[in-house]
Amino acid sequence: MPGNHGSGLVRVYPDLEALSHAAATLTVHLAMEAVAARGRFGVALSGGNTPRRAYEILGQPHFREQAPWDRIHVFWGDERCVPLADPRSNARMAREAWLDQVPIPRDQVHPIECSVSPEMAAAQYETLLKSSFGRGATGLDLVLLGLGEDGHTASLFPGTPVVRELTRWVAPVYLAEPGLNRVTLTAPFINQAAVAVFLVAGPAKAGVLHEVLHGPYDPDRLPAQLIRPKSGELLWLVDREAAAELG
Repeated sequence: MPGNHGSGLVRVYPDLEALSHAAATLTVHLAMEAVAARGRFGVALSGGNTPRRAYEILGQPHFREQAPWDRIHVFWGDERCVPLADPRSNARMAREAWLDQVPIPRDQVHPIECSVSPEMAAAQYETLLKSSFGRGATGLDLVLLGLGEDGHTASLFPGTPVVRELTRWVAPVYLAEPGLNRVTLTAPFINQAAVAVFLVAGPAKAGVLHEVLHGPYDPDRLPAQLIRPKSGELLWLVDREAAAELG
């Protein structure tokens, strides 16, 4: 049930499983297209619960045998400043669910490492991104994003300074509750992507999804509204429960 709701194309699926298969299929399709056109595919991954199933599906034989893994470069949209072995690590989740199951060269997998200060980690990751995308090259081919019940995406949280960032590609974020440092890609860099895809599932997301898509533009309160690729495509892959208030 596709429909254009002003801020991207919305596709509604019966449940998380169908949504996850669609996300996996799209990822492989875009990877094959990008490699055919430019010889490489750059993707930034989301953390959170919703994308885990899509990652697991990408590690299954049907997809494992299709994708041009040796040409795929993996980045992250954001990360909590915890050790890579910590259960809260977005990189750990993606490795366990997907990346350890496929033959992507290790030097093409780029987690955000916070072993130094959050400010230094952000600066180092921006340097890495600029070495990959900063010399006239296009941005990421695909950014996978989630949507929080408070309207955040990546680690762009309501009321934080990073929401108004205009120049940096990567920035540190501190949340007083739960007292955790994070590092995130910023809207200016995410919006250079060829395709940005939100994965949204569950009844708890229905209200905020409706607000982000149909409410007034207020990114200080709903930072997900910042994501509008400048010359790329914005897709919302949502399950029926999350779409309940879209009409």
